[in-house]
Amino acid sequence: MTSNSTIDSSATFADFLDLCQERVNKRLHYWLSQPRSLAPTLLEAMHYATFNGGKRIRPVLVYAAVNAVGGAAEAADDIAAALEMVHSYSLVHDDLPAMDNDDLRRGKPTCHIQFDEATAILAGDALQCLAFEVISQAPLPAEMRIKMVEILARASGTEGMAGGQALDLAAEGRTLNLEELENIHAHKTGSLIQASVQLGAMTHPETSARQITGLDQFAQAIGLAFQVQDDILDIIGSTQEMGKTQGADHALGKATYPSIMGLEAAQALARDLCTQAITALSPFDERAEPLRALAHYIVTRTH
Repeated sequence: MTSNSTIDSSATFADFLDLCQERVNKRLHYWLSQPRSLAPTLLEAMHYATFNGGKRIRPVLVYAAVNAVGGAAEAADDIAAALEMVHSYSLVHDDLPAMDNDDLRRGKPTCHIQFDEATAILAGDALQCLAFEVISQAPLPAEMRIKMVEILARASGTEGMAGGQALDLAAEGRTLNLEELENIHAHKTGSLIQASVQLGAMTHPETSARQITGLDQFAQAIGLAFQVQDDILDIIGSTQEMGKTQGADHALGKATYPSIMGLEAAQALARDLCTQAITALSPFDERAEPLRALAHYIVTRTH
């Protein structure tokens, strides 16, 4: 990704990931280093939750979408940071004893273990609030920023991620069908992934409605593929490689794609969703290569 907008066509996907992670980490450091002396322990917990080895998939999606439509990476830096803040807050809250009750996240103690439960709750709250502050101050037209706040609020609220998590918790110990499971994960995981792609593309004022439609179809497919692969890894992954407890979903009695349709069928579904995602990008040129590569990465990752 160069300073003027796009990635060098000769760059590898690994290089693209590194550059995206470097960009968003720089912006996250900036926002989390602003003077906030009121509660230093809270700020330390926010840092801990954000800089704990995450792959930055949502920011990478932001930058890859910008790249696909020919926009400038600089316009998307704050948007990428805001998406990662929302994602980080959601993981802090998901790990809490009242939710998934996890002790390990990315190979490190979860936020409530490293600090305490109250601090973890507040760190998540503060990261969510900061995300919207960041968007409100992004170097973009005011009308665009207002629309972005609306999209992210919907994607992370009762109609999106939080609603999906509520459905997931309510489904523990119940037998679900595939339609019910897909509805949970389309909201819990898919909503924020779709928002990442949409908001990234929106930062380029010349993005067309046709491009947004294609990117949305891509995002729907990889959002579901991401969760299917997570479910697969809960069975075949290792705690050491994943950085979280293997078999945690099974222990909680959660419905997963392998538990409903079998491991091999779930693996086939992940491959099919990858194909659907890449097909949705057929109107795009080589600038969408990072998105295509990301679709493959999502269904072949081991953590």
